[in-house]
Amino acid sequence: MPTKKAARRDAKPESFTAEERAAMKERAKELRSAKGGQGEAELLAKIAEMPEPDRALAERVHKVVMGAAPELTPKTWYGMPAYAKNGKLVCFFQPAQKFKSRYATFGFDANANLDEGTMWPTSYALTKLTAADEKKLAALVKQAVS
Repeated sequence: MPTKKAARRDAKPESFTAEERAAMKERAKELRSAKGGQGEAELLAKIAEMPEPDRALAERVHKVVMGAAPELTPKTWYGMPAYAKNGKLVCFFQPAQKFKSRYATFGFDANANLDEGTMWPTSYALTKLTAADEKKLAALVKQAVS
């Protein structure tokens, strides 16, 4: 009977999925680039590469975010559209296809000013955006940068 130490050594180590490895490569590329992965042109190019319905959602999210908080700097983050304030990530859009999820996600980083009580949401699943959803998203982004 093998010892516990031998069993641990023989066990297959957990590894990253292909999607996670691709995201890490994107991030490394962003950090090496002269822009540091920043720029609206780069963000819009990433959106243009997305398959539908992610592309339509990302385009609408971009308009809502920039309309609600024009002081945010558009950039890419792990190959996804993201927005920063004073160089610090505030929020991002994660397409469903990126990690083969059933829905896209709009998330907030720890730098977002959303703290309310002892528990608050930091990401939202998106399947489509209604006018009411856009209004709520705009209010959250405004609060996040306040």
